[in-house]
Amino acid sequence: VQLQASGGGLVQAGGSLRLSCKVSGSTLDWYAGGWFRQAPEKEREKISCISSGGIVTNYVDSVQGRFTISRDNAKNMVYLQMNNLKPDDTAVYYCAVAPLCSGLTTPFASWGQGTQVTVSS
Repeated sequence: VQLQASGGGLVQAGGSLRLSCKVSGSTLDWYAGGWFRQAPEKEREKISCISSGGIVTNYVDSVQGRFTISRDNAKNMVYLQMNNLKPDDTAVYYCAVAPLCSGLTTPFASWGQGTQVTVSS
């Protein structure tokens, strides 16, 4: 499974960005999709996940109510809509897939390259 994330950029605080993750080499139908981020000198953290059927989503508290994860299985895409961005959201964002959300933090997950998000104050 190969993943390619895109959509990062430079935005002012309060602005919005939409990240996209294209999955290839397998159908997305069987995978939960997730987004992680890693800020400078900080550990990578899981910020959101969506189940394979798209019914269950979860978010880390710091993005709850501002970020929305979604998926389009027909297009093999996972998205992260980020609204009301804050300087603390500045990080490299990564997408990943695994059979279950709980598997995203295991060696069984597949990862894409990161996309930089920078939020200026």
